[in-house]
Amino acid sequence: MYKVARYIAGRKLRRDKRYPLVLMLEPLFQCNLACSGCGKIDYPKEILQKRVSVEDAMRAVDECGAPIVSIPGGEPLIHKEMPQIVAGIVAREKFVYLCTNAILLSKHIDEYQPSPYLTFSIHLDGNRQRHDESVCQEGVFDKAVTAIQLAKAKGFRVTINCTLFNGEDPADVAEFFDTATRLGVEGITVSPGYSYHHAPKQDVFLGRNASKQLFRSIFSLSRRPSGIAWSFNHSALFLDFLAGNQTYQCTPWSNPTYNVFGWQRPCYLLSDEGYAPSYRSLIDDTEWEKYGVGKNPRCDNCMAHCGFEGTAVNDAFSHPLKALKVWMRGPRIKGRMAPDLPVKYADGARYGTVAAIPLSEIKRVSRENT
Repeated sequence: MYKVARYIAGRKLRRDKRYPLVLMLEPLFQCNLACSGCGKIDYPKEILQKRVSVEDAMRAVDECGAPIVSIPGGEPLIHKEMPQIVAGIVAREKFVYLCTNAILLSKHIDEYQPSPYLTFSIHLDGNRQRHDESVCQEGVFDKAVTAIQLAKAKGFRVTINCTLFNGEDPADVAEFFDTATRLGVEGITVSPGYSYHHAPKQDVFLGRNASKQLFRSIFSLSRRPSGIAWSFNHSALFLDFLAGNQTYQCTPWSNPTYNVFGWQRPCYLLSDEGYAPSYRSLIDDTEWEKYGVGKNPRCDNCMAHCGFEGTAVNDAFSHPLKALKVWMRGPRIKGRMAPDLPVKYADGARYGTVAAIPLSEIKRVSRENT
């Protein structure tokens, strides 16, 4: 927290308008699972076999300069040079979150060295039945739990990353958070699922209001008299945002993505908007005004941490007393929710034109198109 705070303070002193907090380094799309809510593996075989080289990965890390590097996928442990990539990032004293479904972790764990800069972020979407349903394969939950125990025994830092989908039972999620906490993980990264249009199932994704209601229900269960104290790998204001108490716009440049195609515009979750030849081009040449809640229909239901955690962190720096109050009391779970951002797009938004359109007119056009 200290190193990241010092980094942000330096960028603000330089009056940088857009700067990265976390580099999403996506070294491959290939995976050993085919999860129902994932659109990342919907590529032809020749693309799935591509890899980001060690040299290109280090160049991206240096070019971006973010203090944290998250390595998602695909499944990163399939990449034969992943140990060298991780070692190179750790040598630069940047914090690495190596995201994995943990199926291969027991096989490869001795290729890595414990470090304060390295965390294994294990993908778990719930307790046994829920997680195995989410990843469409039985036995994966048990393998992940075994891998967590092994990694901790070997001295590694371990967190879990959890995506919540439509139909979640708040009590089941609370029980899962209890289970994860008992396993001794350092923190839980949680986010409502983003509706990848390439995902094989489209009925699993939450709408914006449903996400807020779900998180309020979950957070209310954290205050049970006999409840276990959960530790989240998030800022307090981001959790408050998930509960519907903050009106935030996405800041996609805070989590830039580099993968086998280059620098992905505008973010990790939108994969059909083109690529920039360099990080500088990504920041300077991307039409950021085309993206965000109320600006682009593909962004409207997104509340993912890769878009809004940076916004929350920036708000905490601008309003430290507000952030302190939320941190002390936790997310508010009752009362009126913060208003949503206004809708400012019509069909022309896909071409970059933005105009304020009355909601009634948008609904009328939608009915006619249907």
